[in-house]
Amino acid sequence: MLALVLAAINLRPGITSFAPLIERIAAELSLSRSVISLTTALPVLLMGLLAPLAPRLAVRFGLERTISLCLALIGLALVLRLFAENAAILIGTAAMVGAGIAVAGPLLSGFIKRYFLDRMGKTAAFYSLSMAVGGTIGVVLTAPATQLLGERWTFGLALWAIPAILALIIWWRLPNQPEAAAEHRAGLPWGEPRAWLVSIYFALQAGLFYALATWLVARYHEAGFSLLQSNAFFSGFMLIGMPSAFVMPWLAQRFGNRHLLMAGCGVLATACLLIIAWLPQVQPLVVCMFLGVALNGTFSMSLVLPMYEASTPLAVSRLTAMMLCTGYCLACFTPVLTGLGRDIAGDYRWPFLVLAGMSAVMSVLALRLASRRDVTAAVAT
Repeated sequence: MLALVLAAINLRPGITSFAPLIERIAAELSLSRSVISLTTALPVLLMGLLAPLAPRLAVRFGLERTISLCLALIGLALVLRLFAENAAILIGTAAMVGAGIAVAGPLLSGFIKRYFLDRMGKTAAFYSLSMAVGGTIGVVLTAPATQLLGERWTFGLALWAIPAILALIIWWRLPNQPEAAAEHRAGLPWGEPRAWLVSIYFALQAGLFYALATWLVARYHEAGFSLLQSNAFFSGFMLIGMPSAFVMPWLAQRFGNRHLLMAGCGVLATACLLIIAWLPQVQPLVVCMFLGVALNGTFSMSLVLPMYEASTPLAVSRLTAMMLCTGYCLACFTPVLTGLGRDIAGDYRWPFLVLAGMSAVMSVLALRLASRRDVTAAVAT
């Protein structure tokens, strides 16, 4: 459990730590918003493109050892951010982080299936909570850490190598188990309609999260709030997501009707995004906190879907790999298109209206997930 928690914590700070500093970095390096958004979009794209490699690498090197190598890659990338005043190095380290997360993500789902079969719901709740914690501390602590480190933003970004190295130490000591021979020839479930439904739903919620992780602070700053206030709103968005990420999977397993919870979260997110687009002065902290509840809830519940849909650890990893591949390959465009939309429109209102439309579509797809009996309810019974 300690290994799982530490690994999950390291799947987000390498991306979310950019949010408090992104406008400053863009100004100092003379980069446009569409280019600087690659620090978020490129990792997300690679998290999609490289996810199908995860099961193959697990077959070849073992699930536990492959996750260890991913943590090593993430740690190395974050150390290299000490030299990120060079734009090529900055974007290159973002690619390295994305590659490490791409492979580790699907395999951690298989890890849960292997070691926590009798308590997957509770373990998945801790898994999603740990990811939320990692993403939140990346946002909340990066700016203060940068101030303490002499206003050197490269140090603030590189600081997140420390938890990655700690996680690597634990994972390298875990025993490595080979996969069953029957699993070696199986591919990703590209021909299954439900797998596509799950993947598109995941793409929408991931796209919303990464667009907000990149531009929510900038939206409120543009609306007249100070940078400190805007960061506080975003911190509220991330902090409230931690209990939501833990509670939602538990509620779904305890009471069933996961699709209704997911649809409800989508409706709440739509309302919040409409307020941010048209009325950003209205209770910004409260709105951001409700938005954090909604999006972290949909994310944590989408993560558990493969664990109940597939029967073996590697099958879970394969379904998760397809979900992440499709989802992140589509989601990576939202930060770039949001930044580009802002450059074209002159403000963030219209890009955020588009994000609200995406959230509404997500609610419709969540209801379609009821086309099969809620497996979670059956397991709980």
